[in-house]
Amino acid sequence: MLKLSIMSEEELTHIFGNLDAYIPLHEDLLALLSKATGPDGTVGQIGQIVVNWLPRLNAYKDYCSNQLAAKALLDQKKQDPRVQDFLQRCLESPFSRKLDLWSFLDIPRSRLVKYPLLLKEILRHTPAEHPDACSLEEAITIIQAVLSDINMKKGESECQFYIEKLEYLDDRQRDPHIELCKSLLCHGELRNKSGTKLHVFLFTELLVLTRPVTRNERQCFQVYRQPIPVQDLVLEELQDGDVRMGGSFRGAFSNADKAKNIFRVRSQDPSQAQSHTLQVNDVFHKQQWLNCLRSAISVHRPFSEPYTPSSTTTNACFKRRPSSASAIIHMEKQDENFPQRSSRSAPCSPCNSTTPSPTTMSPSSSSSSSSTTSLSSSASLSSPILVSRAHKTKKEKKSLCSLGKRKETMV
Repeated sequence: MLKLSIMSEEELTHIFGNLDAYIPLHEDLLALLSKATGPDGTVGQIGQIVVNWLPRLNAYKDYCSNQLAAKALLDQKKQDPRVQDFLQRCLESPFSRKLDLWSFLDIPRSRLVKYPLLLKEILRHTPAEHPDACSLEEAITIIQAVLSDINMKKGESECQFYIEKLEYLDDRQRDPHIELCKSLLCHGELRNKSGTKLHVFLFTELLVLTRPVTRNERQCFQVYRQPIPVQDLVLEELQDGDVRMGGSFRGAFSNADKAKNIFRVRSQDPSQAQSHTLQVNDVFHKQQWLNCLRSAISVHRPFSEPYTPSSTTTNACFKRRPSSASAIIHMEKQDENFPQRSSRSAPCSPCNSTTPSPTTMSPSSSSSSSSTTSLSSSASLSSPILVSRAHKTKKEKKSLCSLGKRKETMV
């Protein structure tokens, strides 16, 4: 590609990295194994060889951490017809084995994760009294530590890669917590309540909702609303059908199936009174998001109680409109404690409707004489509305008795 002038040397170095530098590393292992091979073609002891050689695999840190940026650049260059034609010709040639370029570039990373499996399989077939038994266990510990360091380095690089692609519409959206983010816990495409596609990023310190955009053939993520610090994040798991998704006027009155695989996130900071209902594709991805969100929140608030829907209703700063099911239950509870007034009765004042007197909260299971007495006695101290309510209950009871007598007469 360099000879054909379809890519610059800098671009090729960014995509291929320093792969040539790893060839001597594996040639050294091959030489050590060849030296230890006996006349029958077997290696009697391999434990100490891999114990000394495995730490050198830390050299793959730079290559693996650069893979995300390399893949993005390769995908961008594929938009060039000359690059696409060259890669297609290579794919159709016999030496490619029907594998594209990225399949070969990803082989070093995929091979690294196979070393622990290979060593464990060798250890499983090694007798406990063999000299390699202890060395193989040590080698497994070494390779797991190496892979952990590589994953940490790759995570930091991935985090920084996406942070640089964030595009802010307002400087106030640039939360200072973004500078503290060292790892990207989870990200993917979700839909909000109006059906808009969002790309959501869960960093260690911040939850960022974005819209994918393209700027000069470069993919960016435009920040949507204000990012929510994880320390202020509240998670609510919603059941299927609790919320109707879609922003159309017609859909609000239709009998279509309600949304599935949804959850809600909000900020408990009063200055950020925002809430987002998000939908994922399936149950598996929903559980993944819930696990990642709970894990991130637990780091900042390890002793916080799990969120329950009742906590939102008691919070005066974040009142939301109840769902149809909760509204029906709420109305039924009111009917049990308060007899409904007819349309002719005078409307209650806001103060009386929001702060009922203790006498009106008496249980419905009390006798008719005691309830009448309590209502009449409190009426002299309360507003005249309670008096009318007490008289109304007497009239209702008389009408019910007369109705019962009529039914007996008819029988």
